Amino acid sequence: MSTETSQSHTLAGFPAAAVEFVNAMQYNRERIGQDAGLSASELRALFRVAAEVSVTPKQLAGYLDMTTAAITFISRRLVNVGLLHRVDHPNDRRSLYLELTPRAHATMLEVHRDFLAFLETATRDLGAADLDHFSVTLETVARSMVRSSPRPTPPVGGVSLSTEGGASNTHL
Repeated sequence: MSTETSQSHTLAGFPAAAVEFVNAMQYNRERIGQDAGLSASELRALFRVAAEVSVTPKQLAGYLDMTTAAITFISRRLVNVGLLHRVDHPNDRRSLYLELTPRAHATMLEVHRDFLAFLETATRDLGAADLDHFSVTLETVARSMVRSSPRPTPPVGGVSLSTEGGASNTHL
């Protein structure tokens, strides 16, 4: 075996812990999608609509970095399974908004309840002060990463939703 091709690329310390945390979160998200019978893209779309309350397909396409045709396909499926509904745009008859159905609201409440229980179990060995400190530290690092990370270029014709301007990005 060549030493050039057999080298392991691993991280240690905080970077390794960060990757492990992100992987655990991703695994949980995949489990949520499987339990709901949704693809990763459908689940991301549903979470974004849940966080924003009302989203145009163009906004959703920008956020998910997809074409509006792909969003049409995803939203059609989510409408057909009873998780989204279309609402007429009040100022543009060519456009519409995507919003959660009552079933989707119940699903999101259940997902958040399960996620809180998941985190409570994962952090049960931490005291309240340790958990508060960890929360502040994690928020600080995450916000710093967002500020210092190069911004992706929005897709042509797409509109990116961002956390700037007060919108929260704390959905799953």
